[in-house]
Amino acid sequence: RKKCLLCNNVLMIVAASIMGCSKISQSFEMILIGRFMCGVSLCVPLHHQYVGEISPRKLRGFANSTSSFFWTLGKAVGQISGQRELLGSQSLWPMLMASCGLPALVQLVTLPFFPESPPYLLMQKGDQEGCKKAIRQLWGEGQHQAEIDDIMKEKATMKNTKILSVLELVKEPAFRWQLYMIVTLTATIQLCGINAV
Repeated sequence: RKKCLLCNNVLMIVAASIMGCSKISQSFEMILIGRFMCGVSLCVPLHHQYVGEISPRKLRGFANSTSSFFWTLGKAVGQISGQRELLGSQSLWPMLMASCGLPALVQLVTLPFFPESPPYLLMQKGDQEGCKKAIRQLWGEGQHQAEIDDIMKEKATMKNTKILSVLELVKEPAFRWQLYMIVTLTATIQLCGINAV
């Protein structure tokens, strides 16, 4: 999880640099390439997953909701910064385009000091000691055996679960309504007013 987030941050910094240099290069294509790279980035779902996995069970819902809060706050700051009086002027808009690299840079610098996700260490790597160390680093000293047992139960459940490919998921009738709901929500999210907020 952590390595993937770090790679995504590098991608975002490269995209921000490309967009920031578009005016100097006099190339609108660089803006298109940079925006495409931002869209390809997996930062949002990975961030939700990592934050959810490193949070204690009683704070997991709150931690996941903070991700959405900061995402919306970032959009609001972007809208405000885009005003002509700030970074939306003729001379400063490249800085506005490149500003998406700033949070990625902060995360790229700070994330190496965070431990890997405990469920990832235990379920995918089979590293029980690493999992215990990560839990102690994240949640402090104390009895965390119940959380480790929960992760072990989840691992046992996952062994009996068949992982479907995208094509198999689309063809599976049992998941059809859930898939319709997700596609509808994703397709209409821009109509819900999040940009206005």
